[in-house]
Amino acid sequence: MVGDLNVIRTAATITGIRGVELQVTAGARNLRDWDVVRQYKRESDRWDMRIPSLAGIWDKGVSISSPGAVESLQLTIRAAEILGCGVILAAFFKENAPDVNREESYAPVVRNLRKAAPAAADAGVIIGLENSLSPADNCKLLDLVGHPAVRVYYDLYNMTTFGHGAEAVPGVKVLGRERICAVHVKNGDKLIEEPGPLDWVAAFAAFNEIGYAGWFTYETSHKSTPTCLADTARNNVFLAKHLHMPAAAS
Repeated sequence: MVGDLNVIRTAATITGIRGVELQVTAGARNLRDWDVVRQYKRESDRWDMRIPSLAGIWDKGVSISSPGAVESLQLTIRAAEILGCGVILAAFFKENAPDVNREESYAPVVRNLRKAAPAAADAGVIIGLENSLSPADNCKLLDLVGHPAVRVYYDLYNMTTFGHGAEAVPGVKVLGRERICAVHVKNGDKLIEEPGPLDWVAAFAAFNEIGYAGWFTYETSHKSTPTCLADTARNNVFLAKHLHMPAAAS
């Protein structure tokens, strides 16, 4: 979210919520404006809330394979470093996702990620790929890039949306702890505990098994702020029941 600093304060009122993922390029004043970046930093410090990741990073007309991708990534890396983010979400779906079996398709993507990866590493930031590729093809893409600052921002619900539903939960182990840098949690317009296309109990068991200890980020829509507060509280209870959460530092 971006454009309303109140999102930080609102999130801080929900027990169990530790941070907010922000959109970079959305809104008239956004995270391409360094004054706005600093405002969000001050607000997150004020409410003791992390900004663990940034999404919506592409400038107008830019995709992962276009010449402007490196600049979009570099500008986002700078914002992430100021905000103390560990991950920036680089999304590319359908026609923007490369065929990892054809060099002419994947080469521009690999080239752009290799150019941006050193700056990300220097800033302590991971470029997290969220896309419509299968878990196995994501492994191939990461191997082609060959840089530890490029990993997968795993969205199991997206796997069901883009025809990889049977691979969504097994994909946790296919990718493994070293390749997954962050996880989106969602169930369409339902609570996470409600029946949907994805078995979240099995998914959380798989994350527990590989020892994943990164962020789980809700990507959910709500009709109003009170509904958001109530739904998130319910979702938090469900996650706490099924995840092996690390103990808080004293």
